[in-house]
This record gives sequence, structure tokens and C-alpha cells, in this order.
Amino acid sequence: MPTPEELDRIHIVLVRARNPNNIGAAARAMHDFGLRHLRVVNDFPVPFESARSAVDASEVLADAVACATLAEAIADCTLVVGTTAVGERDLQHPLLLLHEAAPRIRAELRRGTGPNSNPGRVALLFGSEKTGLSNEELSHCNFLLTIPMQQVAGARHLSLNLGQAVAVCLYELVRGPAAVPPSESNPAAEAHAVAADSPVAAEPTSAADLERLTALLAETLERSGYQRRHPANSDPVQLRRLLRRMSLDASDAAVWMGVFRQLLFKLRRFN
Repeated sequence: MPTPEELDRIHIVLVRARNPNNIGAAARAMHDFGLRHLRVVNDFPVPFESARSAVDASEVLADAVACATLAEAIADCTLVVGTTAVGERDLQHPLLLLHEAAPRIRAELRRGTGPNSNPGRVALLFGSEKTGLSNEELSHCNFLLTIPMQQVAGARHLSLNLGQAVAVCLYELVRGPAAVPPSESNPAAEAHAVAADSPVAAEPTSAADLERLTALLAETLERSGYQRRHPANSDPVQLRRLLRRMSLDASDAAVWMGVFRQLLFKLRRFN
């Protein structure tokens, strides 16, 4: 079970949420499970004052941060996890069931807890009530999680209300592996969960640094002429996915940024 300090490093990010009551329900779930960092990404002013469903969660809403872009909302996070109901999407990210994703998230929260280290921060993304997260928004994620639900042949694809989805995800994160009923016990799965929950020595890369690296790589491809010959491979969405699949730690990311800056210094002299 995460400690209060670890829970304080989880940021719930609502992307294009339109219904104030859904925002309020998400804030209430956060309050009930001990979280306080809410960030909302929207093109219009967020009506926090209309979130009547946020019973006892006024402090969460009062401290909520409205962000103009998703990149801004996740800049200080080292792990970005998107939620999806899947549906007919052609996903290009690793997709985990909620109970599989939870140990990885807890492990990130336990990263870098020693002196002079960079503690792991997690952003958990939830998309709009109508469309979920877009492909461009998903490109910012390290992996995706989905809440398993019983599907009925011929029925509309099931998905949870935004507030319900936040509550279910937080419950799974807070309960920890020790809460799994004996009937569900699986020694192999338990061993994997323990390993996933173990601290990781390497310093994680922040989403802000990954976005800087994406921009440097995109400019390098453009100035070198690669973008003209292979435009599909040079799309920022594809580049974000590529870099996240590489699982760079902070020191590796710094090296690659230095490499691309030097390449660009030379390329700019000929362009």
C-alpha cells in the first residue's frame, strides 16, 4: 500500500472533461483516497465552482491547476499512464489491465526515495466523457491501462463514468497486492508484483525532458532531410512513442539531448 508521501506524488489529469459534476466526482474520489493534486487540461475556463458533486473535496478543487496543454500538465512527471476503454481503437502502446498496471505505478512512486534523488511522479490521464484520449494525447503516455468489464455480444462497448473510473483506479492503487483475496492467489503473479513494486535505482526521465528530446529529434530529422523522405516516421506523435519505448533514464536522456544539440549546431550552419 502506498505511503501518504507516495500518494502525494500522484497527479490526476483530466483532459477535455466537460461536465463540472464529473470533475467534482473525480475530486471527491481523490479526497477519499488521500490524493490532492488535480490538473485539468481544457481549451476553455474550467467551471470548478459548478462541481457540486465534490462533497468534502473543496480543497482538492481549490488547489486544482488549469493547464493550457497536456505537455504542461505532465511536465514534472516521470511516468505518464493513460486510461482507455479500448473500444475500436488501434492502440500503439502497451496495454495493461488495471491490476497489472498498479504494481508498475507503485514501483515508480518508490523510485528515488534516497537522499539527493529525484522521486518518481506519476500522471494518471483521463480523457473526455465522449471521446476519451486522442491519439496525440496518448502519444505522451508510457503505457495505457484499462478497467476490465464484462462484455455482452452485440451490446455497446462498455465504459465507466469519469468519476467512477477515477475511483476504481485509485482503489486499485491504494489497496496494494496484500488485498488480493486468497481465491485469486497466483504465486507467479505475486512474485511478478513484488518485483514490480521494488524500488528502481535509475533516475527516471521527466515528461518535460522527453518532450525536449522529441523536439530536438524532430528538428534534426527536418534539417537533415529525413523528414522529406519519411514524413510518417517524423510525425511528433510517432517520435514520442518511439522515445517512450526506449525507456531512457535521466542520464541517458541528457546524453541524447547533448548529441542532438551538437548535430543541430552543425546542421544549422548548412541550412
